[in-house]
Amino acid sequence: MIQSIAQKEFVSTLRDRRFVVLSALVLALLLAATLVGRASFRTLQQERHLAQQTVNDQFRNQPARHPHRVAHYGSFAFRPKSGLSLLDSGVDSFTGSAVYLEAHQQNSVNFSQAQQSGSLIRFGEMTVAFVLQLLVPLLIIFLCFGAFTQERETGTLKLLLSQGITLRQVAWGKIRGYSQAVALVVAPALLLAAALLFTGEEFASNADLLARLALFGLSYALYFFLFVVGSVVVSARQASSRAALVTLLGLWILGGIILPKATANLGASLYPTITKAQLDAEVHEQAQHGVNGHDPQDKRAAELKAGLLKKYGVDSEEKLPVSVAGLQMAAGEEYSARVYQQHFAALNATYEKQNRLSDWAGLLNPYQAMRPLSMGLAGSDFAHYVHFQQAAEAYRYGLVQRLNHLQAGMGYGDKERRLDAHTWQELPVFSYQAPPLSWALPRLLLPVAALLLWAGGLSWLGLRLISKTTVA
Repeated sequence: MIQSIAQKEFVSTLRDRRFVVLSALVLALLLAATLVGRASFRTLQQERHLAQQTVNDQFRNQPARHPHRVAHYGSFAFRPKSGLSLLDSGVDSFTGSAVYLEAHQQNSVNFSQAQQSGSLIRFGEMTVAFVLQLLVPLLIIFLCFGAFTQERETGTLKLLLSQGITLRQVAWGKIRGYSQAVALVVAPALLLAAALLFTGEEFASNADLLARLALFGLSYALYFFLFVVGSVVVSARQASSRAALVTLLGLWILGGIILPKATANLGASLYPTITKAQLDAEVHEQAQHGVNGHDPQDKRAAELKAGLLKKYGVDSEEKLPVSVAGLQMAAGEEYSARVYQQHFAALNATYEKQNRLSDWAGLLNPYQAMRPLSMGLAGSDFAHYVHFQQAAEAYRYGLVQRLNHLQAGMGYGDKERRLDAHTWQELPVFSYQAPPLSWALPRLLLPVAALLLWAGGLSWLGLRLISKTTVA
C-alpha cells in the first residue's frame, strides 16, 4: 500500500504544472551553475598552474647571486583549486589564492576573488551548493506543504484510512513519492557534474575525488530527505494548507537566513579577531627580540659570533670555516618564524572557534550542518585553506634556511662572492598536494552527526506526531 501511495504522489506531482515550472527553473539553475562553475574552475586552475610554473622557472633561472639575495628575491605559492570546488566554492573566494614567500617574513594569502570583485559578491555566488542548500529546500516546501492538508480539505484522507492503512503508512508513502520527484530534479545536475569532472584529464582515475563526490551526493540526499519529512510532518499538524505553507516558509527563512547570520555575529562577538595592523605590529615588536643578521650592532648577533669563535677555538672571524652572517641569518629566521607561527596559530584558532560555534548550531539547524559538510567534502572550507597556508610556510622556511646554510658554507667574506646559477636549479620548487578525504573526514564528524541526528530524530518524532494527528 505504501508503494501505491508513493506511486500516486509521484505521478500527481509530475502532473502538477506548478511543480513542473518550479522544477524546470531549479534544474536550469543547477545545470547553469554546474557549467559556469566548471568553466570558472578550469580558467582559474589553468591561470594558477601557469603562474606557479612561471615563478618556479623564474626562480630556478636566476643568474649567479649571493644566497641571501635569492632568499629576498623569493617566490610565490599559488593554491590549486580542489576538484569539487566547482560545486561548492566555500570560502575560496574570500581567503586568497597566492602568497609571497620571502626571507624574514611569513605573509598572508592574498589576491582573493572578493578583493577583485564588486560589492555584489557579499550576497553570495550562484553555485551548485547555493541552489542545493537553499533553493531545492524551497522547492520541497512548495511540493509538500499540502501533503496532508489537501487530503483533509478534500475529504480523501478519511477514504484513504478506510482502506485499513495507518497515518504512519500514508506518511511514508508520501515521503517516498516526494523523494522520487526531488531526485528527478537534482540527479541530472549531479550526474552532469560527475561527467564533467571525470572526463577531464586532470581528474581521470582520481579515487579520492570519486569518494568525495559520492559522499557529497549522499549528504545532500539525506539533507533533502530531512526537508521532505519535515514538510510532511508540518502539513499533517496544521489545520489548513495556507497555515502549513506559512509555517514552512517561516522555518526556511529562520534556518537559511536568520540563524546563520545570528550565529556568525555571535561568534565574532565571543571570539573577536585582531586587525592585520595589530597583528603586524605585535609580530614586529616580538621579532625584535631575536637575532638580527642585518644589524652588525645587534647584541644577540654578537653573542652568536662569540660562541662560534669559542666553538672553533679561533680568535677572529676570518679564521672561522663558516660565514658568521649566514648562521646569524639562520638563527634570526628560526626565531622570527616561531613568532609568526605563534601569532598565525592564535589567529587561526580564533577563526576555528567561530566556525565551531556555527558547526554546533547544526544541531539546531540542518542548514548549518549541511554547509560545513558540503564545503569540507568539496575541499573549500577553512581547514583546507589552513592546510595550504601551512604547506606554503613549511616550504618557505625550508627554502630560506637552505639558502642561509649555503651562505654559511661560503665562509668568511661571503658577501663579496656569488654562487653559480646552476645552484638554484637544484633547489626544490613549491608544489602543493591537497589533503586526501581521510584527512578531512575527522574534521567533519560534528556536521555528519548533526545531520544523522536530525534524520533519525525527525523521522521518529515526526511520525509519532503524525500517528496522533486527528483526521477530521
